[in-house]
Amino acid sequence: MLKDEDLVNECLKNNTKAQEQLYKRFASKMYGICLRFVRYRIEADDILQDGFVKVFENLKYFRADGSLEGWIKRIMVNTAINYYNKNTVQQDNETDIDSPGSMGQNELIDENIISHISRNELLEIINELADGYRMVFNLYVIDGYNHKEIGEIMNISENTSKSQLSRARKILQEKILKRSEILADYKTY
Repeated sequence: MLKDEDLVNECLKNNTKAQEQLYKRFASKMYGICLRFVRYRIEADDILQDGFVKVFENLKYFRADGSLEGWIKRIMVNTAINYYNKNTVQQDNETDIDSPGSMGQNELIDENIISHISRNELLEIINELADGYRMVFNLYVIDGYNHKEIGEIMNISENTSKSQLSRARKILQEKILKRSEILADYKTY
């Protein structure tokens, strides 16, 4: 198995085996990223394909000062964001602003509840969020963007990003609590 730098060099020489190896090495993780941003696998398939086309088109710009995986991940996230922006009617969400970040310490979900939910169940719950909430949640919580960056990416205000994150967290909290109550009721029977 080639090291990342050698793999990139071989791909740049149009070595199809190296290109296939690069795809196989990163496709599974990148597919997981794509799934976080859309509701349906067919959309994730499209994003993954578009993302890897961009990866191969731009591989000549990869500088080995960072990880190849991180560079590819950034392309996948940007491809997912572009997909979202193209396929979503942007609306003025300024009216959605409520007290951003209002989720206080006392409202946090007990860690015991979360420990009983699998990763897949949690991703399923996140996927149930409305598109805007899901995008903001993923970008902020999982990908580490700040609200200013999210606002620029999604063409919304910084306050709208904060509001949507707050609402996403509240909705997730309610869904997780409801799911844990159902599990508790089920276990008592």
